Amino acid sequence: METEVQRFYRDKTIFVTGGTGFLGKVIIEKILRATDPKKIYFLVRSKKNEDVRTRVTQWLSQPIFESLLKIKPTVLQRMTPIVGDCLEPDLGISEADRKMLAKEVQIVIHGAATVRFNEDMHMALAINTRATRLMLQLAKEMHSLEAFVQISTAYSNCVIDSINEEFYPQHLTCSADTVLRLRETVSAELLDNMTPALLGKYPNTYTYTKALAEQVIQEEAGDLPVCIFRPAIIYANYKEPSSGWIDNPYGLVALIYGITYGVLHILLCNIKAQAVLVPGDYCANLAVASAWETAKKAKTKSALTAIKPKPTIYNFAPCRTNTIDWNDFRNKGMFYGKQVPIRQMIWYPFVHSTTCPWLFRICSIFYHYIPGYFFDLILRLSGKKPRLVKAYRKAHANVEALFFFNRKTFWFNRDNTEALWDHMSPEDRKGFNFDMKSLDWDDYFKNIWGGMRLYIFKEPATAASLADGIRVLFRYRVLHSIGQVLLGSGAAYVLWLLFTIWQ
Repeated sequence: METEVQRFYRDKTIFVTGGTGFLGKVIIEKILRATDPKKIYFLVRSKKNEDVRTRVTQWLSQPIFESLLKIKPTVLQRMTPIVGDCLEPDLGISEADRKMLAKEVQIVIHGAATVRFNEDMHMALAINTRATRLMLQLAKEMHSLEAFVQISTAYSNCVIDSINEEFYPQHLTCSADTVLRLRETVSAELLDNMTPALLGKYPNTYTYTKALAEQVIQEEAGDLPVCIFRPAIIYANYKEPSSGWIDNPYGLVALIYGITYGVLHILLCNIKAQAVLVPGDYCANLAVASAWETAKKAKTKSALTAIKPKPTIYNFAPCRTNTIDWNDFRNKGMFYGKQVPIRQMIWYPFVHSTTCPWLFRICSIFYHYIPGYFFDLILRLSGKKPRLVKAYRKAHANVEALFFFNRKTFWFNRDNTEALWDHMSPEDRKGFNFDMKSLDWDDYFKNIWGGMRLYIFKEPATAASLADGIRVLFRYRVLHSIGQVLLGSGAAYVLWLLFTIWQ
């Protein structure tokens, strides 16, 4: 029997932007597997050395769709690429495609974004803010639109510590309209030079331009059936379509990558702060369900009211009764990661942390740069290209960029998200689960590491591969222990010499 959410998506035509990104793929896979839509259009742009056709072919062959194709072998035929680019006027969508979308689309999920923290202001504005305005303009042409889901971020208002499900235009240095008009009148270089003045208290261009995008929704959505979905830090999928699936090698995942390989050993992090993580599949389920509720609210809205409808905002973060801090995250990750170690590690995985930036930089010299230069010297002598010191510079920039978000605890009100959960039937809760109250964090970490070993580190899920990983881990653990003894003995000897000299 169909559930309410499944009934809503039956025979619907959906337009997704950001469908080639991690969350976009998870959302599309979920819709295709759990519901029966008529068609899904998704925006695709060409990349350097890759045309649209090549990108679509690669996209359709992603591992995330393997389970789907076993139960619905022809379902990807419902996917239709729309050539476009968020940097172009009118999103680079042809007039013919605009007319087709306006005529057919009933649900829009707008997730296209640049998530680089250090993106140039002119680029971040174009992709994260202006594209949202252009999507709203396109949505207003859609004759049968039932729901528009804007994917934002829980940190779009990170200038405050406690964030409600509401708009916060008061924290912006100037309005979104003013900034977008500024973008049209000054050069990209001048706009980038104005970044510090525009950011105000915001830590980077990503959070700032996502906050501007929310104000665009607030001011320009009009009568459209719109909601805003604000996920926290999106981590590996818990169960759907497979545990541990993730293909996003940025931000937090990049740090996990370095720690697991045994190259990253010192972090800038407050381990007592709450780790605001959410599984990727839970995010997809909430995004799918929020479109259903948005359409439901729009239908029940009184036609006589003169009050402009206010878009519903869904904050998605761990609930206060079921949280973990960064120390839990580190310990659970290290424990379960060592149950399924990778063969490619170059040293025993361990990591320490500090909240002191200058101490982090000093420790980086001994933990990272000295071993890094030594390792690169060996690579040079063997005729290979040195790479570790360069990787450390990038990793340190990433660590420092993330420190704003893990140096303290952010709290997120979840009233709308919990109300949505309460409105769902037991069948829909089971099929579109995003209940963070009942998430078992130990089971989550235990489940995802095998998948991450396969999808992130590209190591086969075979007994032989795992046995090799265990042998490599044991070897480096012995070497690490020997190194600790030698360093400890050396330090004790130096202290003894100093003591004897003092005497």
